Amino acid sequence: MNRGGKDAASNDACRKTHGQQLAVAVKWIALPTLFTDIEVHGNTKWQVIHLVQVAVLWVWSSQRKMVEAAAEAIADAKELFQVEHINSYQTLLNGLKRYSDTILAALCPRLRQLMHQVDESGFRVGLWLALAVDGSRISTCRTLPNEKRFCKPKSCFTKKKRRKAKKRGRTATKRKPVTKKTHYNPQPVGPQVWLTLLWHVGLQMPWAWKIGPSYSSERHHFQELLNSLEFPEYTLICGDAGFVGYDFWKAIEEADLRFLIRVGSNCSFLKKLGRVREREGIVYCWPKEKQKCKQPPLMLRLMRFHDGKSEIYLVTNELCQRRLSDSQCQTIYRKRWGVELQFRALKQTYNRSKLLGRTPDVVEQELTWSLVGLWMMQLIARRDQVDVIEPGTQTSIALVLAIIQRILRRPNTTSPRGESFRNQMSQAVTDNYQRLGRKKSRNYPRHKEQPRSSPPIVTQATAAQKRLDKKIATGELLRAA
Repeated sequence: MNRGGKDAASNDACRKTHGQQLAVAVKWIALPTLFTDIEVHGNTKWQVIHLVQVAVLWVWSSQRKMVEAAAEAIADAKELFQVEHINSYQTLLNGLKRYSDTILAALCPRLRQLMHQVDESGFRVGLWLALAVDGSRISTCRTLPNEKRFCKPKSCFTKKKRRKAKKRGRTATKRKPVTKKTHYNPQPVGPQVWLTLLWHVGLQMPWAWKIGPSYSSERHHFQELLNSLEFPEYTLICGDAGFVGYDFWKAIEEADLRFLIRVGSNCSFLKKLGRVREREGIVYCWPKEKQKCKQPPLMLRLMRFHDGKSEIYLVTNELCQRRLSDSQCQTIYRKRWGVELQFRALKQTYNRSKLLGRTPDVVEQELTWSLVGLWMMQLIARRDQVDVIEPGTQTSIALVLAIIQRILRRPNTTSPRGESFRNQMSQAVTDNYQRLGRKKSRNYPRHKEQPRSSPPIVTQATAAQKRLDKKIATGELLRAA
């Protein structure tokens, strides 16, 4: 009898439809208990968990138009999750505008926790939780509200009116004044959103992000994330040559984090300042204005690698090579390139190269929940691939998205043996064959040769700089005492 009961239970599990299996995967991430403390308006009839479920199905829909995608998501949510009282696109958007920040404050920590549970070996590179930071622009509809919010104000780059010169006579010829550009300040053709993304290097999926207008600074966005997020111990921030500067690096140090940044001729360092026992690779970031303000130098470690085309120079504030070796730095920085592939997947594969919202609030919700949906999609696939994935392969976002959209079109189909939802997800990986030819086109018309970065400027510290550093160090010790 017991054996027959077990067989019946296993047969019932095998008879689950694809839609039911997808619903189980969504409920694994978005637990109803996560949102029990969120207070909604007294006249609200729907539940917060239902709003989350409809929003996820909305950004997973194969329909590109927002209203049609919302209608399809509402119909699918009623069948898969028994959602009630969310019956229109307006209800969905109004709920997201009002409660998205509170919902994400509970949902994002849950996603990060599951990332560690799903793949503990890939969560860290050695001792370090490596997070890459980068930014990209995404176009929006050219409406007047979007232009006001996302385009740079004209007052920021208008020229001052010149005083009219006195007339010298009717026949006098006027020479046009020669104007020179004081700085390069290009403007986008239309309204665009600036997205700054923190990307997990080990698991190759999002970690956090910040959205702003097209003239935003990715450095300022990262500093806002630095102040608002709690990072795990031994977090390493990896960035390209745009994330340099004394103040920027000092802010990361004060947050008790480590960084790994590419540098070039835009950075100047000192060597043999005498603050620590000197060895090869130890340099100091100490600009002249910081010396005048009597601020202490930043001790860094400079490394040099060759990527096959040119030399790459990296600096880190982790001086101990036992905890962060040169080979680990090289591996982490090479994997940092995956953040560019994440942007490509968001824009091209996920079809978010242009956001369709006609107002800024709708644009922000569309992009925010598109990132949440992409994050959940990658996490579900990683859970099912962690035991079967081969070295050199990674999750194929295109295949995962195709599987989910195929299920949403026909949620009531039953999977044959060996073709369950989890089996399909485990096989949604990229090809691991070795490419023999070059993928780049030979005669691409708009191709530009990118300039190679020069090595950073490293000079030996003078006797005056050594005396000033010694005074600053002594003053710090006296204040600490």
